[in-house]
Amino acid sequence: MVPPRSGRRPDGRSATAVRLPPPPHAPARSPRSSPRPRRLPAPSPARGRRPMPLGLIATVLVFVGLFAVGAGFGAATGFAVGDLLKGPDKPPPRDFPVLDPSPPRRLSIPAIEVEAPVLSVGLAKDGTVDVPPPNRRNEAGWFGDGPTPGQFGPALIVGHVDSDTGPGVFHRLRDLRPGQRIEVLREDDETAVFQVNSVERFGKEKLPIQRVYGDYSRPSLRLVTCGGTWLGGDRGYADNVIVFASLIGTKRHH
Repeated sequence: MVPPRSGRRPDGRSATAVRLPPPPHAPARSPRSSPRPRRLPAPSPARGRRPMPLGLIATVLVFVGLFAVGAGFGAATGFAVGDLLKGPDKPPPRDFPVLDPSPPRRLSIPAIEVEAPVLSVGLAKDGTVDVPPPNRRNEAGWFGDGPTPGQFGPALIVGHVDSDTGPGVFHRLRDLRPGQRIEVLREDDETAVFQVNSVERFGKEKLPIQRVYGDYSRPSLRLVTCGGTWLGGDRGYADNVIVFASLIGTKRHH
């Protein structure tokens, strides 16, 4: 089942919260230096130890309950992922554009008719990634503690799928297809041009942390909203819709 196209939840309430667990780190802003993380408050693993295999870590996360079932994407409990998801010590060879840091101003997705302002969001009171206020359903929110669009690493932009007054900015996000373009106009008047790699849906207890936050192989973009079946109450929608895209070019505005 897909979100209701009327823009309202089946129970008539506003779909207000799109929640992501916070990244295990906030990468450094300069693409010319090692994108090392600024850790969120949490116990840090002992340095010099070899990281656990991903399969084992995934098992541990299940038992410690990294995500709580609830509205939006759930909240982190403080489990220290630490150095597992940090960027590379040295940036990879630049066979693609890499931009200096600059916050995004506007998001354009021609294939689904999105032309939206972008505001900066941080962490909500429950420790999850925040979203634009409900009365700004036609605006997207860039997670300001992560990379800016065009830097090494995954820039994260979130948005509402619907509200009690109509469809949200990402109401048609699930309709995107691989190969389509996404453009992000930045404050330095540079436009970062991304190409969609995939559009995927995940249950909210199965968010692929490594893929969303941990890919520092090149500049990339993640667009996130809610989707799937409406579960009602504080549970919200059952799934997350995530667009994975890679930087392929730039345009300069004068």
